Amino acid sequence: MDSVDLDVLKHSVQWMNEGHKVLLVTVVHTWGSSPRPVGAMLAIREDGRVAGSVSGGCIEDDLILNVQRTGIVQSRPDVLTYGIDADQAHRFGLPCGGTIELVTEPLFAGSNIAELLAGVLAGKTPCRSVDMHSGHATIASAVGDAQLSFDGDRLVNVHGPRYRLLVIGCGQLSRYLCQMALGLDFQVTVCDPRSEYMDAWDVDGVTLLRTMPDDTVDDMLLDARCAVVAVTHDPKLDDLALMQALKTPAFYVGALGSRKNNHLRRERLRQFDVTEEEISHLHGPVGIFIGSKTPAEIAISIIAEIVAVKNGVAIPKIWSVEGAKSTQQDSMPAADNVLQCG
Repeated sequence: MDSVDLDVLKHSVQWMNEGHKVLLVTVVHTWGSSPRPVGAMLAIREDGRVAGSVSGGCIEDDLILNVQRTGIVQSRPDVLTYGIDADQAHRFGLPCGGTIELVTEPLFAGSNIAELLAGVLAGKTPCRSVDMHSGHATIASAVGDAQLSFDGDRLVNVHGPRYRLLVIGCGQLSRYLCQMALGLDFQVTVCDPRSEYMDAWDVDGVTLLRTMPDDTVDDMLLDARCAVVAVTHDPKLDDLALMQALKTPAFYVGALGSRKNNHLRRERLRQFDVTEEEISHLHGPVGIFIGSKTPAEIAISIIAEIVAVKNGVAIPKIWSVEGAKSTQQDSMPAADNVLQCG
């Protein structure tokens, strides 16, 4: 879950502990475009204070106004729908014909929000199941790739750690890359056993590890919400991380380097029990081609590719560094970009 929804759980527990009534709002269905995804949450305190978001703001305003007018008077979960007709869609900033369906829950002890929050903070992936007739909720461990489901009688939502990014190498490029990833709500770890680089690190909010990259990959237990980028240009470090990361469910594994170096890297990986299928998952040269010439621009291209893969967007070959540069070379021979990938 992202930090916005984690903030919702934290505030919900805090407000309930302070004796306030709290209404929890969850997006359960969307049709057409929607500013927030299914599963997004909003907590409204009885005095109108809020945490989280379920839209671009207009729907929140309407929900807050209703609470301020009448208080939180419902005794069990209910369903609200916005955007049925064009007038309402326009009023709430939805595209014409767009619809968003919400479940609203008045929280109480049986909602088990504190138990849910404790599980998330412990790094687990809890599944919360809410009985729409009573409001009582049960917490269990999520199974497989379970996602939010709602059938009118029961709301089941999966919560858990946000996306993680492991960066191998602690240089100038890493600084920009980590700052951007933090802004996109990734939990960021940088691994570099070279003290001359780590001692100069100055980006807050990043976990720093001086262990060997392959050990770090193993210790982090990478899952399908993880990305790994190797940027040291040192095969002794990058390759160690890649050969382990490519055997994990990580959704993205990439490495900085020229086209020639990435070809050589793939050849080296074949010598270390990495299968052709695993090697095919390697992104390299890393990033989307935007003519990058500075560390900051290269970081933008890398993070853009990571986000695209995370969101299930198929990147056309012409957008890749290798595809774009091959096309450029065919039409107008030019030297490789030394800084980025060639």
